[in-house]
Amino acid sequence: MPSLAKELRVTANKRIASLPPAQIRAFDEEISGVPGIVKLTLGEPDFDVPEHVKQAAVKSIQQNDSHYSASRGTLALRQAISRYLKTSRQVDYDPATEAIVTVGATEAITATTFALLNPGDKVIVPTPIYSQYFSSIALTGAQAIIVNTAPDGFLLTADRLRKELAQAGTGVKAVVLNYPNNPTGRSYSATEMAELAQVLADHHLIAIVDEIYSELVYDHQFVSLASQLPDQTVLINGLSKSHAMTGYRLGYLAAPAELVEQISKMHSFMVTAANDTAQAAALEALTNGQEDPAIYRQQYQHRRDHLAGAMRALGFEIAIPDGAFYLFAKIPAQYGDDDVQFARDLAHQARVGVIPGSEFGPGGEGHIRLSYAAADSQIDAVIDRLQTFMTKLNKE
Repeated sequence: MPSLAKELRVTANKRIASLPPAQIRAFDEEISGVPGIVKLTLGEPDFDVPEHVKQAAVKSIQQNDSHYSASRGTLALRQAISRYLKTSRQVDYDPATEAIVTVGATEAITATTFALLNPGDKVIVPTPIYSQYFSSIALTGAQAIIVNTAPDGFLLTADRLRKELAQAGTGVKAVVLNYPNNPTGRSYSATEMAELAQVLADHHLIAIVDEIYSELVYDHQFVSLASQLPDQTVLINGLSKSHAMTGYRLGYLAAPAELVEQISKMHSFMVTAANDTAQAAALEALTNGQEDPAIYRQQYQHRRDHLAGAMRALGFEIAIPDGAFYLFAKIPAQYGDDDVQFARDLAHQARVGVIPGSEFGPGGEGHIRLSYAAADSQIDAVIDRLQTFMTKLNKE
């Protein structure tokens, strides 16, 4: 096997070298070797892709649809995205100039941060949150202003945002919002969103909003910031969660044309274009599959209630999530805030895989994230193993 010449071992981008590997994946890999472990670690739906969507992908392959599409995505798919957002967000995006098809929402996040941020810019990031935002912002040379939302029920309130902006001083360019949130599942009401929109408008800030779980909201209607502040919002979404299409790597973003023009450059530098087969499947999902998520949503809500009820009975403190497919549970008092040790003990002693909450930034410490995007049999097994573990722990 080749070994890098010692004279070249310092050859690396300094910003990349300063960052750790993706922590969620790293912890999942760390515990995956435990024999017989049942993992509720990753946010990947256990459902099959709808059959009509798969057949659209098959047809694309059979028709030799294997060429470069337009960099921003096929016009037909961007038109379908525009129609979907018009119906669901009441915003009329021009498919030619205000939408980009991306390689998953992950690429949309990276393309947006690299296209819009400069070294020295400041970005408000409410935590806990999906950890990619930290690395994407850091690699641009911008500064993440971390806002721990745990004291406010894991939501960024308008009052808190005003205070953080006053403390941050000049140079704040953007705010990141992820709702329903990964890892907490929390989302915003219409009133809360309107109040946030007013603060963002008053301070002329770009809002980068990750709405990948928007089709998985359970107890109230989903509310989008783009509906209230379209001229300052970069809306990021995709099909991974709504249609169980994680492996297709198909996302999209919509924003004012002036922002899309810049983001499109970064997108084309990184990936050229999303693949044709995934785009054909996405076109089918958005055209004829808008009711597909309802089937998943019903099952997820059942699993949420079942797992949360069982864990509460075992003494875990849990705020019931509004959406997504995660529970964010406070760990037993015996562990203090050491969620990493608790997660390791669960893996090795109970053979239950979870993600430490500290991987999602301040406010996550002392918590664990469990994904209920898993079969009922797996959730039942986890409940049984947690009961045994907690009974033993409480006797010590």
